[in-house]
Amino acid sequence: MFTPINTSLGALMLYQGSSGLLLHNGAVFGISSFLSGCVLNPNQDNVPVIAGIVSSLAPVYLFAPSLLPSYPASPATLASLASTVGTGFLLGWGTKNGRGCTSGHMMCGLSRLSPRSLIATAIFFTTAVLTANFVGGGQNIPSCGPGIPCYTPAYPTSHELAFMIGTTVLTFITNFIIVPRFMKRSEKSRKIYSYIAGLQFGIGLIVSGMADPAKLLRFFAFLTDMSRFDPSLVFVMLFGIGPSLITYLKTKPGKDTSDSADKPTKPTLAETWRLPTATVADIDWRFVTGAVAFGLAWGLRGVCPGPAILRSVLQPVWGVAEMAGFMLGSSVL
Repeated sequence: MFTPINTSLGALMLYQGSSGLLLHNGAVFGISSFLSGCVLNPNQDNVPVIAGIVSSLAPVYLFAPSLLPSYPASPATLASLASTVGTGFLLGWGTKNGRGCTSGHMMCGLSRLSPRSLIATAIFFTTAVLTANFVGGGQNIPSCGPGIPCYTPAYPTSHELAFMIGTTVLTFITNFIIVPRFMKRSEKSRKIYSYIAGLQFGIGLIVSGMADPAKLLRFFAFLTDMSRFDPSLVFVMLFGIGPSLITYLKTKPGKDTSDSADKPTKPTLAETWRLPTATVADIDWRFVTGAVAFGLAWGLRGVCPGPAILRSVLQPVWGVAEMAGFMLGSSVL
């Protein structure tokens, strides 16, 4: 169902997590690289973020469990298990070679006005829409019930609304008051904030509906079946990417905005910015096919790396199969 309030508040939390990691730690919130790196090359940059995303399930479960997504049944046969591993492989191989996913390219890349991310997003989004609508006759896009259009608005309960507003306000207070005023530039502070950013982003995924594969797939349905179309994720673009773009243009990370040329801006907690340096000139066949592979996986199952982490915790059987495929794909040249 169309959830304008949930998705808008969740998008603001996604914005806080991703832009906060950039402004405070000087790093881009690329979940796919964090996830693969957490297993293949664990360090102080990726492990805390993934731990934060996993931990985000706890406050939602304790205070607003009705916001947790419901998932299709876990794989129960060898065929469904193999299919899950295969989708995970496409996800891992695609994000590795496409150099990012919805967080790195769509959320962070578009907000940094990166032409390379714009190209990647156009490729994997178009591929996902076509896959969801035409592979298998579009039957993998679930309806919202007999005679119920998915664009019908649904609003949160007062309890859910209180949790979402309280959490959103807390993220703003943390990022704009607590971190700048009370945390000093140090390695320890960066580790702590990496965890906080992951926690904020994970809650944002749940609240916005990005963690719900059915909601993702319904967003793709505009091409063939408007009765199944859920426009909620437009609000992720408005309240997630939009504020991130304004923040980037205002802050100009990595560029000198001071009166003196010898005083370039710095992240709050780090000495240097760590922004992607690749350009459109670096695009090759692997980049294009990687974006296509990721789009296929996204369109088939409605799952990208961030939501996959959350689902893996809630559905361990699915998670073992999906993550095995993801790590395998991330390891293949």
